[in-house]
Formats: sequence, structure tokens, C-alpha cells
Amino acid sequence: MRQASIQRTTKETDITLTLCLDGGEVSVSTGIGFFDHMLTALAFYAGFGLELSALGDLHVDGHHTVEDVGIVLGQALREALGDKKGIRRYGFAVVPMDEALCRTVLDISNRPCLVFDAPMPQPMIGSYDACLTMEFARALSVNSGITLHQKCEYGENAHHITEALFKSLGLALKMAVQVVGDGVVSTKGAL
Repeated sequence: MRQASIQRTTKETDITLTLCLDGGEVSVSTGIGFFDHMLTALAFYAGFGLELSALGDLHVDGHHTVEDVGIVLGQALREALGDKKGIRRYGFAVVPMDEALCRTVLDISNRPCLVFDAPMPQPMIGSYDACLTMEFARALSVNSGITLHQKCEYGENAHHITEALFKSLGLALKMAVQVVGDGVVSTKGAL
């Protein structure tokens, strides 16, 4: 099984995460309802098993919790992928959510880079600050070593845009981590 468990404790957050790339139960608790919903959707569409418990300084705001979950999930993804032998490496998906259409394209390249183009029409989605979606994507990209491009082609509702971004990320990851051979997909022979 391609899996990893990470525990990270700082003065701002305390996070325990277990990730299995080959499936399993999904249980997410961050104290931010909408973020829990998005992480559950991401894991579902990626076909991942994910057990996540995060306690953060939500009396300040959700920033530290969301960013630190991105850090830990990225670290777990990198660890679970190991030497990356046999994976497809590239993944992409386009997801509609009502009036919104969002795209994710990624490369498990060991070269972290984020290009994020998804303006949010409303600043808040329940208690979730819509701008934190980009912070999550950045932390995930940097800590997993993934080149990640996310774009909202169009949309009028921040909830729909964010949900399409998380679902397309899940689908793109599912494609990219799929084992399709026994060698590293790189002309250099290493990622």
C-alpha cells in the first residue's frame, strides 16, 4: 500500500494525517465545515483513503489551519509516492459545478510551482475565507513537489468555484498517481 502518516504540531495547529493513495476510509475534521467538505470531496474523487484531524487557532481565523493542512497533505503525498516508479505523473481534469467551470492540470515532477487563477466573487463561504483555497494549493504544491495549475474558466459563486477546484484537483491526482508501468516517467530517468 502506498501510504504515509504525518503528525505536525506547532504553536498554531496540531495535525494528524494518514493518507493512502490506494483507497480507504475518509474521515476529516478541521473545525471548518466547508473545508472538511472540500477535503472529503478531494479524497473521494482522487480515490484516496484520508484520515485527518486538525486543531487550529480558529479564534484567530482559518488561515493557519488551512495552510498547515496543505503542508501536511503535501508531505504525506510526497512520502506515499516514494520513488514515483510507474506512476502516470501527469494529470488533468475539468469540472463543472452549476455555472462555474474549473480546470486542474498537474505534474508530479519534484519541481513545486503553483499557477492559480480563480478569482472569488464572494469573500466568505460560511466560515471559510475563500482566498484560503489558493493558500491550500500553494502549501500542497510546495510540500508535495507538484507543479500545479488551477484555473476557473468562469463562475459567479465562490462556493461552486471552490468545489470545482477541489474536485478537479482530486480527479487530476487520481490520474497522475495511477501506476501504469514500472519505470520513472522522465527522460532524465529520475523525478
